[in-house]
Amino acid sequence: MADTSARILRLLSLLEARVEWSGAELAGRLGVSSRTLRRDIGTLRELGYPVDAVKGPGGGYRLGAGGKLPPLVLDDDQAVAVALALQTAPMAVTGIDDAVTRALTTLRRIMPARLRATSEALDVTSLRNYWDFSAPPIDVATLRTVGSAIRNRHVLRFDYATPGRHVPEPGEPGFRPPVEAEPHHLVVWAGRWYLIARDRAHRTWRTYRVDRIRPRTPAGAAFTPRPLTHDDVTRLVVRNPDRGDTPGQWQCVGTATLALPADVVARWAPGGSVVEAVDPGRCRLTIGGWSWAGIAGLLLTFDTALDDIGPPALVDAFRHIRHRLRAVG
Repeated sequence: MADTSARILRLLSLLEARVEWSGAELAGRLGVSSRTLRRDIGTLRELGYPVDAVKGPGGGYRLGAGGKLPPLVLDDDQAVAVALALQTAPMAVTGIDDAVTRALTTLRRIMPARLRATSEALDVTSLRNYWDFSAPPIDVATLRTVGSAIRNRHVLRFDYATPGRHVPEPGEPGFRPPVEAEPHHLVVWAGRWYLIARDRAHRTWRTYRVDRIRPRTPAGAAFTPRPLTHDDVTRLVVRNPDRGDTPGQWQCVGTATLALPADVVARWAPGGSVVEAVDPGRCRLTIGGWSWAGIAGLLLTFDTALDDIGPPALVDAFRHIRHRLRAVG
C-alpha cells in the first residue's frame, strides 16, 4: 500500500510537470506496466483529479482543467531539490532572506516525517569565495517587475545607470528619457543578473545589468516575442564584451591589450572583469586580483601576446615571474 501511494504521488507530480505525456513515457518513468498505469490513472480520477486521455498513436494523458488540485504536490526528489535550492539561493538579491527562511520552514512542516529528516540532514551553510566576484545586490521588487514584463510580454520602461554612476532621479542633472525595450530573458552568470532585451528605439538586441535598472510605471505596450536559441542567449551574455560589467572590488586592478577578439576573451574572462574591443583582432582586458602576480597569471592563461600593460606594478610582477621561471629552468 505504501509503495502504491508513493507511486500515485509520483504520477501526479509527473502530470503536473508537463502539459502532456504518452502512456509509454509515464509507464517508463514509473517503472510499471501499461495495465498498472491505467489502474493508477483510474485511482487519481476516483480521488477527484481531472486526468484526461489524449487520443493518438499509443495514447497519452494530461491534467484537465476545472479540477481541484492540492496547493503543493512534490515527490521525494523534488522536495529535497526545493529545500536545497532555497538554502543556496543567490545572495545577490536583497529583501528575500526572511522569505527564504519562512518558505523552507513551511516546506519542512508539510513534509512526511522521513522526508523532513532527509531535508534537515541537508542543512547547508553558504560561504562566499573570493572568486565569486560579488556584484551590487538587486532589489527583489526590480526582479518582480522585470520578470512580470517578460511573462506578460509587455515593453519594459526603465532608467539605466552607466557603470560607476547612480541612476538619476527625475529632476536631477543628467536625467534622460527612460529606455524602452522588449524583455525576453533573465540570465544569471558569474554571480550577476542580466536582462536580454530588444531595444525599441534602435531595434537591436541589448544586454542590461539588472542591478542598474530602475523600472518605470506604467508598463509599455504588448509585444510579440522573437525566438532566441540557447546559443543566442550565450552570445548575448557570456560572449558579449558589452554586457555592462565593471571590475571587481580587488586590492589590485590591472589592464593589458590582448591579441584576441573581444568575444573570445569575454567568454573566458572571469566575472568582475571588463573587456573592451580595440579592433576585430584585439581587445583590452581590465581584471582584478589579490596580488599583481595573480593578475599576471590570469592574463598569461590567455596564451597570447600582451601589450600596453599597466600599471607599473603589474609590469614589475611580470618581470619577477620571468626571473622565477628562469630559476626553475
